[in-house]
Amino acid sequence: MKPAVIVYKGQKSLPEELYAKLDAHFTVTEVNDISPETVNQHAALFQQAEGLLGSGGKVNADLLAKMPALRACSTISVGYDNFDVAALNQRGVVLMHTPTVLTETVADTMMALVLSSARRVTELDAWVKAGQWQKSIGPEKYGVDVHHKTLGILGMGRIGLALAQRAHFGFGMKILYNARRQHSEAETRFGARACNLETLLKESDFVCISLPLTEQTHHMISTAQLKMMKPSAILINAGRGPVVDEQALITALQDGTIHAAGLDVFEQEPVPADSALLKLPNVVTLPHIGSATHETRYGMLSDAVDNLIAALTGKIEKNCVNPEVVK
Repeated sequence: MKPAVIVYKGQKSLPEELYAKLDAHFTVTEVNDISPETVNQHAALFQQAEGLLGSGGKVNADLLAKMPALRACSTISVGYDNFDVAALNQRGVVLMHTPTVLTETVADTMMALVLSSARRVTELDAWVKAGQWQKSIGPEKYGVDVHHKTLGILGMGRIGLALAQRAHFGFGMKILYNARRQHSEAETRFGARACNLETLLKESDFVCISLPLTEQTHHMISTAQLKMMKPSAILINAGRGPVVDEQALITALQDGTIHAAGLDVFEQEPVPADSALLKLPNVVTLPHIGSATHETRYGMLSDAVDNLIAALTGKIEKNCVNPEVVK
């Protein structure tokens, strides 16, 4: 008998060819989500499932207690803060993710936020569409240059490297970075300079966050850090929302501590309709679209399917969050 796996599909089912790939190895059942209501409704299914594939929802000790046969989880994302990794490790459950396929697309999004916030693209687009362009613009509508400025990157992983490549070769930008380890590739290819957080914040014209959410990175950027930045600086966040203290950021944008921000992620998602961020003209807001292209989202689904097959057939070679539990 083939092992049972659950695909929690959210808004969209797996494409037919990817479902067929899973079905060749496993008995596959799709459910809408992994909410307590769904788990209770399909209790027998969850008790028998050896694999779990999807995105969104919490995979924690409570869920694991209802899935005694579970051997592997495969998330359709690079981030895995929805998973209690300690609980997975305690149970010996493998966690797989998709860290490579979205690199270039997220770097594109970050560069788009740099450009649109510096040149006030969304603000001026709305102004023109409102019929307010009645004469030649004056200095009150000017933006700031991007080329040959200093770009500071928090988190020099795959996405950070891809962003540095765009900034250095495309815009002649000087690259600073702050990371847990030295990145000789970034230094050799882009002339990047490693520095501590305070130096990066003080010297950068654009501070770009590409960090996962951990206990160490939660509110890594708050009032004290924002005050270290130049009044002309722009903050870009396409990592995880809670890395930035959102209320501190709102205050800094309102009082001119920093010039502007470009945000693809927020502390609460979807961002509340009454958030002060949505009323500030010097903020570009996107609905967490970093990897949201047809090509990349399909690639993430495909990787997640391959990851689950590898995990449950004992053929893991990459993309494993917790390799220490692999038997």
